[in-house]
Amino acid sequence: MRAALTTADKTLIVTEVPDPVPQEGQLLVRTLACGICGSDLHALQDPDAFMETTRRSGGTPHDPRDGLVFGHEFAGEIVAYGPGTERRLPIGAAVCGPPIGIGPQGAGIIGYTPAYPGGYGEYMILNEGLTMPVPDGLAPETAAVTEPFAVGTRAVVRSGIAPGAVAVVLGLGPIGLGVVAALKARGHGPVIAVDFSPKRRALAAGLGADEVIDPAAASPYDRWADLGVPTGTVDRVAAELLGLDVRQAVVFECVGVPGVLGAAVEGAPAGSTIMLVGVCMQPDEIEPGVAVSKELTIRGTFGALPAEYGATLADIAAGRVDAGSVITGTVGLDGLADAFTALSRPDEHAKIVVVP
Repeated sequence: MRAALTTADKTLIVTEVPDPVPQEGQLLVRTLACGICGSDLHALQDPDAFMETTRRSGGTPHDPRDGLVFGHEFAGEIVAYGPGTERRLPIGAAVCGPPIGIGPQGAGIIGYTPAYPGGYGEYMILNEGLTMPVPDGLAPETAAVTEPFAVGTRAVVRSGIAPGAVAVVLGLGPIGLGVVAALKARGHGPVIAVDFSPKRRALAAGLGADEVIDPAAASPYDRWADLGVPTGTVDRVAAELLGLDVRQAVVFECVGVPGVLGAAVEGAPAGSTIMLVGVCMQPDEIEPGVAVSKELTIRGTFGALPAEYGATLADIAAGRVDAGSVITGTVGLDGLADAFTALSRPDEHAKIVVVP
């Protein structure tokens, strides 16, 4: 099959590679669409940091310089069954699912494991039990971006955000936009969306953000008093002792670059939660005494479970989440390298989908 293969010099080359072969409990699918994820850009540009982060997190990384077929935001069409499958969906059915590879080859993340080539190739193998039918009428390109929106769903679920709490979403790439969409689909607000890019702020507004902020013009941390959120621990505790309703805040850090977490710890109000959603692969610096004095909760989130993926797919199919609105371009395999370059300029694109 034709596929975009990572190379030793940290580039992509379109070449012929062996077709994947489905094994016990697996399906062979033809890729219909696959979103380009920021994680792919990071892994290609800085493979050492990518592998070190994976290793220190308890994973077993594969070096992108050894040749991987990336692509974990996918939709495909069933073309063959492996042995031991239930065949509950017919040949030709459009499917998608979480990028979890499971089978006799072992387990791994699709697109980052040699045994499970991703959607930057013409064919993929998927575990039948994790494969979900694309709802009727949903374009494959839109189904493919269920994955980053599901990451946003998991972040919202893990945050434990209470009704009426203020949500601040820092960074409006596809994951940040997914967080905005998940918050609004579940009735939360106000949701304040923050990004330097006018295009991405407009996309967030389209997904229901109650307010958008350009951090070059205003700080997202200057609004707490206006929003009824006490900023200091003493004020918060006093209000609670008096039996007053105390509005909480959750800051979703979806940028993933050094300095953003430190600024969030400084700017977040007392008693709030900071959700780490963006994957920062370099050291950041915070002052623990500030976090302690404010009684902050700092919590990580990664990927999405199948149930969260399925719930997000249902939200998209029902129109509660307009996932297709974030797609700003499509390319074939031959345009993939240029698309990686274009995505480094946030004013130009939010999400580019590959159609092999």
